[in-house]
Amino acid sequence: MDKARVVIADDHVLVREGLRKLLELDSNIKVIDEVGDGQGAINIARKEKPDIIIMDVNMPGTDGIVATRVIKRELPSVRIIALTVYEGEEVVDMVKAGASAYILKDVAGSELVDTIHRVMNGEVVIYPRVANRLVRELRQSENRKSEIRLTKREKDVLTLLVKGNTNKEMAEVMFISEKTVKNHLTSIFRKLGVKDRTHAAIYALKNRIVSEE
Repeated sequence: MDKARVVIADDHVLVREGLRKLLELDSNIKVIDEVGDGQGAINIARKEKPDIIIMDVNMPGTDGIVATRVIKRELPSVRIIALTVYEGEEVVDMVKAGASAYILKDVAGSELVDTIHRVMNGEVVIYPRVANRLVRELRQSENRKSEIRLTKREKDVLTLLVKGNTNKEMAEVMFISEKTVKNHLTSIFRKLGVKDRTHAAIYALKNRIVSEE
């Protein structure tokens, strides 16, 4: 049986060192590298094409969610195990991004090792505490999505926002004033429950309210 080639991505050095020592006790696991952020995980995935990346969700710069999305798009055979202290909506984001497992950092070392073996065998592993939260978050997400009612103008503005247009460019394309654009944006942010343009664009794409095309 070939050893599972594993990369550890976590912004805390002590966590990485602890995980490495734990995993190297298993003769069927080989830690080939460790990185401190999501971009590092993307880079090493492209270079080494590991079997598994243990991915911290919240890291500075490129976080685990974005890194997972990029890696799974470019290298679908690389399996991602999300490892975090949180049980929040990140669960849904990581699962949608393509993670094969989502476990919390307070699990026993034996559970993490077992998860690696199960993921290598093609299983999707989400522990009960996290699974319950996943179900709740998915239901809430669907409820929020069904409640959103954007006008045609607001959808047009949101589409242009996703494409990276400034307020001035939106106004010129839609033949309206910049003040009207700002009013539409204020309404869009309120309806989507976001605070700025970036989060509005992410929400719109993630929930397929608009597309990038």
